[in-house]
Amino acid sequence: MTHALSHPCTEKERLRLRWNLVLAERERLLRLATSRLGRTTDAEDCVQEAMIRAVTFGALDESRVAALLTTITLRLCVDHQRGTQRDRRLAHRVQVLRTPGPDTGSEVEHRVCERAAGAWLLTQMTGLGERERDVLLSRARGLSTAETANALEITYKSAESAFTRARSRMRVLYHEEMAR
Repeated sequence: MTHALSHPCTEKERLRLRWNLVLAERERLLRLATSRLGRTTDAEDCVQEAMIRAVTFGALDESRVAALLTTITLRLCVDHQRGTQRDRRLAHRVQVLRTPGPDTGSEVEHRVCERAAGAWLLTQMTGLGERERDVLLSRARGLSTAETANALEITYKSAESAFTRARSRMRVLYHEEMAR
């Protein structure tokens, strides 16, 4: 017992004092976070996190606890808003990817049309030069431009130019056919 008296501020007592300091600011922090976030539940989450961070902060200056809590709460609110915006953007992208466009029809129909267009384009490759055809077929097999250049024993720039020309010609043919 004398040991406890010689150390009046044990770890447990220090944490209790810190929590008392932090809890005194709770209502003010809730108003602040709610004004930033709009939703009480989100505000409560930010305030709870801020209070835990302040209490467990090793170098806590107890005379400046209000300022520290304000800073932590505001930063958590900003992080929460950024996360919410990011989630909304991602949800929108997922929705756009999942919803077929008005002119694409069902996924099966889309795949059938893609395959038919690919087969038709393959028949049109006879109109390309030999190098353009070889480069385009290599790239269609999944080879990179550098790998294609090595396989065909041409320079990288030649392979890149042949691919660009071939792709451009195939696009023109495709668009002309679709315009009919």
